[in-house]
Amino acid sequence: MCTMIAKKVSLEGSGKSSTGWFVVNQANVSYDHPFHIHEEHALNIDFVNESLGLDARVAVELSERDARRLVATILEVLEEAEERGHLEQSTS
Repeated sequence: MCTMIAKKVSLEGSGKSSTGWFVVNQANVSYDHPFHIHEEHALNIDFVNESLGLDARVAVELSERDARRLVATILEVLEEAEERGHLEQSTS
């Protein structure tokens, strides 16, 4: 039995929903039962701006394996961007 694990993180970005682009200022990350993918549990990420209501939300459900692959790929891209001089300073 798995009890939901949930964390919130403030961030700066933008997302696109069915109503268009909006400012994203928070991500809600959880490990729980998914709504859509066929997994017992999944990593769920909601990119949101709660002050704009329910239309300002982009939701993603990922298997554990694919969530780990995504994290590794994000880190690889940022490291390469840093090596190529595209990042002014490391944010890690």
